Amino acid sequence: MSTIGAIILVTTVAGVGGTGLGGVAGAVIKKDSQRTVSLLLSFAAGVMLAVVCFDLLQEAILPTGASEQTNIFIVLLSIFVGYGVVYLLNYLIDRSTDDEVPHIAEEDHPQTADDLGELIHSKHLEEHREKNSGLFAAGVVMACAIALHNVPEGIVIGASYAKNPSVILGGSGFVMAVIIGLHNIPEGMAVSVPLISGGDGRLHAVVITALSGAPTIIGAVIGYYVGLISTLMLSLSLGFASGAMLYVVFGELLPEAILMWRSKLPALATVVGIAVGLVVIFG
Repeated sequence: MSTIGAIILVTTVAGVGGTGLGGVAGAVIKKDSQRTVSLLLSFAAGVMLAVVCFDLLQEAILPTGASEQTNIFIVLLSIFVGYGVVYLLNYLIDRSTDDEVPHIAEEDHPQTADDLGELIHSKHLEEHREKNSGLFAAGVVMACAIALHNVPEGIVIGASYAKNPSVILGGSGFVMAVIIGLHNIPEGMAVSVPLISGGDGRLHAVVITALSGAPTIIGAVIGYYVGLISTLMLSLSLGFASGAMLYVVFGELLPEAILMWRSKLPALATVVGIAVGLVVIFG
């Protein structure tokens, strides 16, 4: 199998498989799952943070084989661009979700739907079953928003592979694919639960949910080929990928984990994730 073929396969498992697994989880969700998901997200955040800080950013500043380091301000600009793009896409997702959770508009409520119970509407299913069409439409909107959100995540995978195309399994590209796959699970739940509760069949809802992860493949191809153009483009793509993932860590994973379970253990899971990331990079 060619390198790009292998990357597409890995990305498909992460994007379609991760989101689809979330769709399945949403179809059989249990209320006591929040602690498990909180630890999972915290661990994923730790691994992702280690890979970004100790691998991707180092390669963005001084690409392998380059005679001199990339201008640090160019790298910083690409980081903020990546951060900003994912921020805007998540803003759209929050907007589409907030409409389905009326009490978020209350003055003393956090202006976010990142709590698992709110994100997947599990506390509002009975209310929404009385107006199925509205909930189904919300699921469709969520699917479209998450599909757009998955493109920059795919760029992260592709750019990570571009810095060392010969290593398909075990390198930073593969690690990013695994972490993004885990990150996609609650997003898949956010799509499937409204669809199912809105009257859609479970199997059909899971298929639609899985397909919302397909744009990850497009992003991976873009990130990979852009990174191969030149060392400057590799630095830019890795900077963009790092910014996107820094938003995912600090704007999504860790806040979600804390909202789901107010305990000290998610922090420990994050530190364990960082340690695992260091072992993967330098072990």
